[in-house]
Amino acid sequence: MNKIWKLIKAYWVDAVTLLVVGIVFIVPFIFIILIASKSRQEAGLFAFTLPGKFLLLENLAAVIKSNDYRMLLALQNSALLTVSSVTLIVLFSALVAYVMQRRNDRVANLVNTLMFAGLVLPPAVVPTVFWMQTLGIYKSILSLVFIEVALALPFSTIILRAFIGTIPREIDEAAIIDGASPMRLFFSVILPLLRPAIVTIIVTSSVAIYNDFSNPLYFLPGAKNVTAQMTLFSFMSQYNSQWNMVFADVVLITIPPLILFMFFQKQIVSGMTTGAVKG
Repeated sequence: MNKIWKLIKAYWVDAVTLLVVGIVFIVPFIFIILIASKSRQEAGLFAFTLPGKFLLLENLAAVIKSNDYRMLLALQNSALLTVSSVTLIVLFSALVAYVMQRRNDRVANLVNTLMFAGLVLPPAVVPTVFWMQTLGIYKSILSLVFIEVALALPFSTIILRAFIGTIPREIDEAAIIDGASPMRLFFSVILPLLRPAIVTIIVTSSVAIYNDFSNPLYFLPGAKNVTAQMTLFSFMSQYNSQWNMVFADVVLITIPPLILFMFFQKQIVSGMTTGAVKG
C-alpha cells in the first residue's frame, strides 16, 4: 500500500497533465473523426456516438472529388503559398537577426523596436488591399506571400536573434581572417549553425500559414485562388450544411501539419529553448 501511495505522489502531476491533454486535444480529434465517419443525417445530430456505418473513406473521397477536384487545387495553392512564404521568412529573418545581433547601434535598436511592434500591432486590411491594387498584384499568390512574410518576420527574427547570441563572435573573426566575405561568412558558417532554430521557424510558420483562414479570405478572393482552409465553405450553407463532409474536409487539411509536427517535434523544442537558456 505504501508503494502505491508513493507512486501516486510521484506521478500525480503527470497523470493530471495527460488527462488535461486528452480532454483538450485528443477528445475533440476523436469527435471530428466520428462525425466525419457518419452519414449526413447522423452527422447533423452532433452526437458523440459511434456511427451506424463507418463511412470515413467514402466521405474523404467525396470531399476530394467534389467541385471538380477543387480540394486538390486548394492543397496545391496552399503548398505553393506555404513553401514560398517560409523560404523567404527563413532567409530574411536570418539575415536581419544576424545583423541585429552583431551590431549594437541605434539602427539595430530601431529595427528591434519595429520587430516588437510587429508582434503587437494588428494588420490593417483596407490599406493593405489598396497598396496591393496599386502594385497590381492583388488577388495573386504573390501578394499573399508578401503579407505572410511580413506578419511572420518579427517572431522569426526574435527567435533567430536569440539563437545567434549563443554563437561566439570568435567564429566570425576566424572566418574573416581566413578570407571569407560577409555573405560567405553568413551562408557557409553562421546559417548551418542555425539549423535547430530554422527547423523551429519552418515548422511553426508552415503550420500557421497553411492553417491561415482570414488572410486568404481578405487578400486572395477568386475560385482559382482557393486554399485548403477555404474549402470548408464548400459544404456549408445557411440552411443545409453537410457536416459529415465539413468534418471530413477538416481531417484532410489536418493531416499535413500533423505529420510535420510528428517528425520535427524534438527540433522544435530544441530551437525554442536553446536561445532562451544560453542567450
